[in-house]
Amino acid sequence: MTQLALITGASRGLGFALAEALSPAWHVMAVGRTVGALEELDDRIKAKGGSATLAPLDITDAGAMAHMCRSIHDRWGGLGLWLHTAVHAAPLTPTAHLDPKDWEKSRKTNVDAVAVLIPYVAPLLGTAGRAVFFDDPRGGEKFFGHYGATKAAQTALARSWQAETGKTGPRVDIVQPRPMSTATRARFYPGEDRATLIPAPDEARAILDALDLA
Repeated sequence: MTQLALITGASRGLGFALAEALSPAWHVMAVGRTVGALEELDDRIKAKGGSATLAPLDITDAGAMAHMCRSIHDRWGGLGLWLHTAVHAAPLTPTAHLDPKDWEKSRKTNVDAVAVLIPYVAPLLGTAGRAVFFDDPRGGEKFFGHYGATKAAQTALARSWQAETGKTGPRVDIVQPRPMSTATRARFYPGEDRATLIPAPDEARAILDALDLA
């Protein structure tokens, strides 16, 4: 039976690439806010002989996440894998000029949503499943106040969970991807030569190979 992989943040970038690369060995539950991008992902997965369930949801909606996880339990009984790539990349700005709205959105997406999702997803993974988070250590760098602080908090949550489940499961991995030619990076480094960056599909395959999930 094909195992189920939940990917939060599957509508673009690394999440999109990971979802495509996992199929057809896994049935992909693809969560993202952009319907058109999820439909494109579904087409690509089907072209490879795989299958996906599309969930056009906002991970900051705790009620929607609770309903989604309940639906996963009722339909499949559990999860084999959770890959969390969703992130909000607020504009770079001096710390003394942090925007309250950008801070709130960064906190809700990068920290609060993960604090809600881990307790919801953990029972679905049981002791044999795996969760993978993606670090991007920008905390303390100039102009990265919104993103750096909230991304660091997200990684801290993941590391705590990792330490707590080392002997009991589920397995929690924290990966630091190499610089990729994604829209998120382009927002931070608009003048960067993208030819020097790794395409997200190539990095997705490398990550899955390193985690023995390919």
